[in-house]
Amino acid sequence: MRFSKYNAKRINGYDSKKEAKRAEELKLLQKSGAIRNLKEQTAFILQPNFRDDSGKMVRAIKYVADFIYVKTCDNCLMIEDVKGWRTKDYIIKSKMLKKHIADGTIREICNDIDFNFSNVIFFES
Repeated sequence: MRFSKYNAKRINGYDSKKEAKRAEELKLLQKSGAIRNLKEQTAFILQPNFRDDSGKMVRAIKYVADFIYVKTCDNCLMIEDVKGWRTKDYIIKSKMLKKHIADGTIREICNDIDFNFSNVIFFES
């Protein structure tokens, strides 16, 4: 049995039980027509790679969203991340993503604020 980076059990290729459950829910919503264009593990380049003054290549900074989709009712792009808790890296990268995304909503699902899928935090950008 493989564990993910933060000791969560991998389930059916997903990093955690919570992410696998959310994937099932989103697939049902897509079948019902409530959402469309569901994609998983979509990478956003927050800062492209570059060469520093010494000529050394500095790697790009990427944010990989667990799910992105479009809500059918209002054509709103949703960017969704399922987290056990918010790490410092995640907090910084989500702020950078909010600056770059003009027409999306970031939906965070985290354990550290103790809520379920019906009680989520939305960040409008």
